[in-house]
Amino acid sequence: MQYNQIPITKKQILQILESANWAPTHKRTEPWRFKVLQGKSLERLGEFLAEKFKETTTNFSEFQYNKLKENTTKASCIIAICMQRDLKESLPEWEEIASTGMAVQNMWLLCTEMNIGAYWSSPGLIKFADEFFDLAEGERCLGFFYMGNYDDSPAEGFRKSPIEDKTVWL
Repeated sequence: MQYNQIPITKKQILQILESANWAPTHKRTEPWRFKVLQGKSLERLGEFLAEKFKETTTNFSEFQYNKLKENTTKASCIIAICMQRDLKESLPEWEEIASTGMAVQNMWLLCTEMNIGAYWSSPGLIKFADEFFDLAEGERCLGFFYMGNYDDSPAEGFRKSPIEDKTVWL
């Protein structure tokens, strides 16, 4: 899906983020944290990712470099998906990662309802996110949630196999 250049408003973004805030969370740790990028910060992120790729790869590709640099500016908004680990470690880390994933699911569902295109991307370069974002102690970036308005109808969803293939009844 190609995004058009119609911006997503701050009001819409706040609505989407508020939906994330209602995700299930064990012990009410509410581990999800978000960093909203629009405008020039999208360009800065693209430049950072491209330069980090150039600096760290052993198999440099000019095509991949340019793609990393330009992809961020195709979105109207990117939300960095971060997870704040409970510093007391009062519950397993996977539960906080799962809660953050459920927060993103809420965002994705609301984007769909609002006719905003969205997808989650976790590039290998995400491990360098702490060099771009100011992350708190115990916070880490899990990926980027790209969002944008679009003109065409979204493609019909599909699954590789039916739910019956993934379910055991006891």
